[in-house]
Amino acid sequence: MTSDPPASPGDLPSGVALEPSAALVPLGTMPAEAAAAADLAAAPAQPGPAAAAAETAGTDAAAESGAPAAPPASAGQAGVVGAAEPVDRSGPAASADSAEAAERAAAAPPVRVRKRPRPGERRVQILQTLASMLEQPGAERITTAALAAQLKVSEAALYRHFASKAQMFEGLIEFIEASVFTLINQITEREPAGGEQSRKIVGMLLQFGEKNPGMTRVMVGDALVFENERLTVRMNQFFDRVESQLRQSLRLAAEAGGSPTPTVEAQALASALTALTVGRLQRYARSGFKRLPTEHLDLALMRLSA
Repeated sequence: MTSDPPASPGDLPSGVALEPSAALVPLGTMPAEAAAAADLAAAPAQPGPAAAAAETAGTDAAAESGAPAAPPASAGQAGVVGAAEPVDRSGPAASADSAEAAERAAAAPPVRVRKRPRPGERRVQILQTLASMLEQPGAERITTAALAAQLKVSEAALYRHFASKAQMFEGLIEFIEASVFTLINQITEREPAGGEQSRKIVGMLLQFGEKNPGMTRVMVGDALVFENERLTVRMNQFFDRVESQLRQSLRLAAEAGGSPTPTVEAQALASALTALTVGRLQRYARSGFKRLPTEHLDLALMRLSA
């Protein structure tokens, strides 16, 4: 009998796959034991009785709860007990760690950044501190060392803004002059009557000293005794300007009242009102700021400026 030729891959029945080992190595050339071992390696691994029972129980439990059954373990996973699984870093534990880190960051003390003063701001701070120190008892003599200690800076830092302590006092005098004469101009523009102008000017000046005790010591010269003489001269000129403005206002009042000598009368009354102002400021400073300069002022002004 003539044997049929071997079937080609195209002649195989449908559903039958050609094994690579069969395609590369003819079975006729492989020993029987090797062929059996090759067939055993190519066949899928069959689970044992215990694994089959566990798979069946898991399938039944998933069917009862409605959850999808877990896929069966592959041959590589079968028989591996206690294999390590990847750690989930996005669960509640990770959220707790993030919250704890945020709490530690919030509880940490804030880093204090020293704010650098703006241009001119340190100069204003120096003058304000000097004026506040003049309000203290026995503060007629203030040293730059004490001023620097109050500001918590070095003396060299003071001299970056002022060449000397005399310039610091000149800064206070400039503030007094600018404040007082701005208010005097407002009074003369709004009040047409000369007598009322003079009364308001004196009242404003005494109220300014009452609200600024440190400035009062500069105005009356107590804080300038041991300082440069030019500071006292400038403060005297300040009161000369005040008296000049009072003289102008009182002359208007004298002319409106029909006085035959309005200039002489205005000069006498202006001198008396200036002396009243300086005297009340001095009493306020030397009483330790207890005797207010504005007490019983209205009656005194009515008698002097009537």
